[in-house]
Amino acid sequence: MSQTTAHTDSVASILDRAIDSENPAIPPAERRDLREAVEANCYSGADTAEVYEAILQTMTARIERRPAYKRLAARVFRQRYYREVIGEDLRGEALDRAYRETFRENLRRGVECGLLDERLRERFDLAALAEYLVLDRDEHFEYMAMETLYQRYFLKTNDGEHLELPQAFWMRVAMGLAIEEDNPQARAEEFYDVLSKLEFTPSSPTLFHSGTAHPQLSSCYLTTVPDDLGGIFEAYNHHAQLSKWSGGLGNDWTPLRAEGAMIESTGVESTGVVPFLRISNDVTAAINRSGKRRGAACAYLAAWHLDFPAFLDLKRNTGDERRRTPDMNTAAWIPDLFMERVQADETWTLFSPDEVGDLHEATGSDFAEKYREYEQAAENGEIDNFERVEAAELWRTLLTRLFETGHPWVTFKDPCNIGSPQDHEGTVHSSNLCTEITLNTSQDEHAVCNLGSVNFSTHVRDGELDREYLEDTVETAMRMLDNVVDLCFYPTEEAEDSNMRHRPVGLGTMGFHEALMEVSVPMNSEDAVEKANRWQEFVAYHAIRTSSELAGERGSYPSFEGSKWDRDILPQDTVDLLAEERGQEIPTDRGETLDWGAVRESIAEHGMRNSNTMAIAPTATVSTINGTTASIEPQYSNLYVKSNMSGDFTVVNDRLVADLRERDLWDDEMIDRIKYHDGSIQEIEAIPDDVQELYRGAFEIDPRHQLRLTAHRQTWIDQSVSHNVFFPSTDGTLLDDIYTTAWELGLKTTYYLRTLGASQIEKSTLDLSEYGKTQHREDGEPADSDDLDDHNARTDSDAMADSDATADSNGTGDLASVEDPTCDACQ
Repeated sequence: MSQTTAHTDSVASILDRAIDSENPAIPPAERRDLREAVEANCYSGADTAEVYEAILQTMTARIERRPAYKRLAARVFRQRYYREVIGEDLRGEALDRAYRETFRENLRRGVECGLLDERLRERFDLAALAEYLVLDRDEHFEYMAMETLYQRYFLKTNDGEHLELPQAFWMRVAMGLAIEEDNPQARAEEFYDVLSKLEFTPSSPTLFHSGTAHPQLSSCYLTTVPDDLGGIFEAYNHHAQLSKWSGGLGNDWTPLRAEGAMIESTGVESTGVVPFLRISNDVTAAINRSGKRRGAACAYLAAWHLDFPAFLDLKRNTGDERRRTPDMNTAAWIPDLFMERVQADETWTLFSPDEVGDLHEATGSDFAEKYREYEQAAENGEIDNFERVEAAELWRTLLTRLFETGHPWVTFKDPCNIGSPQDHEGTVHSSNLCTEITLNTSQDEHAVCNLGSVNFSTHVRDGELDREYLEDTVETAMRMLDNVVDLCFYPTEEAEDSNMRHRPVGLGTMGFHEALMEVSVPMNSEDAVEKANRWQEFVAYHAIRTSSELAGERGSYPSFEGSKWDRDILPQDTVDLLAEERGQEIPTDRGETLDWGAVRESIAEHGMRNSNTMAIAPTATVSTINGTTASIEPQYSNLYVKSNMSGDFTVVNDRLVADLRERDLWDDEMIDRIKYHDGSIQEIEAIPDDVQELYRGAFEIDPRHQLRLTAHRQTWIDQSVSHNVFFPSTDGTLLDDIYTTAWELGLKTTYYLRTLGASQIEKSTLDLSEYGKTQHREDGEPADSDDLDDHNARTDSDAMADSDATADSNGTGDLASVEDPTCDACQ
């Protein structure tokens, strides 16, 4: 047989296995065209690996026109991967037997070479677990999920040899989380079912390390850096150790004295926070977390710190490079008093912490009282280092820098502390890398949180959220997360001590927008607000109840006494506490629709197993594995390219395609029109209004409406929500309104500000009379003085180039693109 004939037969064989005769998605004529296209891409003599690559390239190039190719490409990918791991090309019963045998043998091998915990071999019946694997669940993975799992999640030897097939991966994670259960075999099977059916997915560190010899399973670490040289450099050491094992960091730098403050031991002036942040930036850049992700950290600084104006400039791409942090995120820690001064157009005073140290620990009205006393002391000449500024001007500068660079993120100190169940243990000084964790820290405690997300979209049945099904998933998920606390390898003593005392976990959600689409509810509607509210109430009810029941089984967490839980204050009660503290209403619905009295009785009887139970993380990566929309976010667009560490992938909204096919509207012309509009369908008159409403993209839903969705769901959450702001404008007044609205709604934190390129702003279909059609007025004159680009003459699409998510189109058929956040620690 000639080489050409050999590779032609290979193409045919691979395609026939991927596109079986019972699959109607690809008609015969298109199958022939696909085969011919692949053969044209294969040179004479191409080996099997090259044939596979040609097939995958050909299929993925067609995803935008026929979404079925996402699944067909995944089948081809799996064929190649099965062959790589098993060592031969098998199918049918032979593949079934080899798959299960490979699970047993490679798990034993992983133990023998020191990759896996030897208890996986000792405490489990591997033959029974091998038979328990449901191999058809490999079909759940689309191509992007398979590529991501292959490159970053499946267990490999040190020389790069893959050891895990997809269902073996899920079972290894399940076994690792069940290893200390009383009946580990039964629990592993229970956990495996939840994981492999994509009902709940733990965060990436748990997926990476569950069952391994070094099970660093926790997602996030929060630290407070002390104001002494030895403590600062010890913090760098902790920073490196935590990053080494895949942890994402949130560092509170507020205690450090400001530039110009006197250092008594040497009699010289301090250089302030910024030079130390530059070192922190370099430590972050130097760490490759477990060889799987870049190091990632976020520095937090209070808005009353004298170095705060310099802090706002840390991410700019101009100025002294030694005073910039290009590889590290930044976040502003803002007290309510500052926002009140902004609204009242009053002055704000900046201090050095060495002269006003107790401001760091104070919150709410106590902070406001102390702050005013220090202002009077400064007026009386009793404080050396301070500066008075216009609060509104500082706020405006913050928002300008946020628009320019995506930083600093805007987070609010008082809602975080008033909502904290652990107020008896200390102050929340910062959030984490992805702004959903709100735990108290000190020099002696590194706060730790353990995350995972329930997938709403897999719990929709017959057009409704299946609550009984979701209840079972939440119960199992909470047990898995609680196990993480005991199983985790802690890189620092401070982290271990803190986690064992408080045992916080963060049960989150993902697939919210996909679930809305499944129940035919547009996200840009009041019905969506009600769904956000009630679905999260349901998750909260069962998460809190399950934690209390686990306390009855395993004991309450050590620092429970005196907590808000102990004082019968639940998350929804703290919204009223915030409103009382502010003296103004928080405009959200806190009405209870479930029997919360039973939960309160359970807590009174058993206590709580976990100091914190919920936090909604971004899930950019695990939602990719699940093939659903990220976190609580709207879909980015109906058609775009997603870029992450695993590559560039075409993402198309299958549900939209199915709806348009049903209406005989899906053809090449429609595809080209959607591409021209960067995945938007709002300007396409042929598409019915109800379909247009259901499939709005992220920039086509008022960002203030999205904030309302989060404010209502946050009512029930004891930590926070990682909330990206999608801003389809350049108007500074509107940006001010959005972030002021976030504060007024009682949000604890916000995350990235995502913006559009100029060409897309022109196509935005929000109320253009409010948002502005372009970055210039239609008459060609510069935009109003309230526009942010007036500050820096950023008047074209290049103004967006350093944003974390840009999407350009030249109108010639290129797809819009979006990058994942640089951090996926919290996913």
